[in-house]
Amino acid sequence: MNEKIARLQAYLDARPYARFLGAKADAVEGEVVLALPFSPHLIGNTALPALHGGVIGAIMELSALSRLTLVHPRLSPHQTIDVTIEYLRPGRPQTTLVSAHLKKVGRRIANVQVEAWQESRDQPIAALRGHFLLGRES
Repeated sequence: MNEKIARLQAYLDARPYARFLGAKADAVEGEVVLALPFSPHLIGNTALPALHGGVIGAIMELSALSRLTLVHPRLSPHQTIDVTIEYLRPGRPQTTLVSAHLKKVGRRIANVQVEAWQESRDQPIAALRGHFLLGRES
C-alpha cells in the first residue's frame, strides 16, 4: 500500500496543477485515493462557501488519469477524450476525497468512473464518467 501511495504522490508532485490544488495521495479503508485538503484559493462561491466546480472537476479528472497511469503505464501520456461530471452536492470547505475505478480498459480507450466525497462516501459531492485515450505502448 505504501508503495502505491508513494508512486501516486510522485505522479502528483510532477504535475504543476496538482501542486497548485494541493492534491495528496492517501489511503482510505485499504484503497488509494486522492485527497484535496481545503484551501481558501479553491473557493468558488464565497456566499456558501463552496469549492469551485472546476476544482472538483479537475481533481476528479486528475484522479482518473493518475489511476490509468499507475495501472497501465505507457511511453506517452494518456489523454482525456470526454468527461461528464454530475455535481451532486456543494463542496464544503473541508478535505475532499476522490477515488477512480477503471471500468473497462481496451487496446486504445479506457472507461473510468470517479467519485468525490467529503464527510461520507455514501453522500458523494460529484461523480465523473469519462473516456480516455491510452498512451502509446512502444
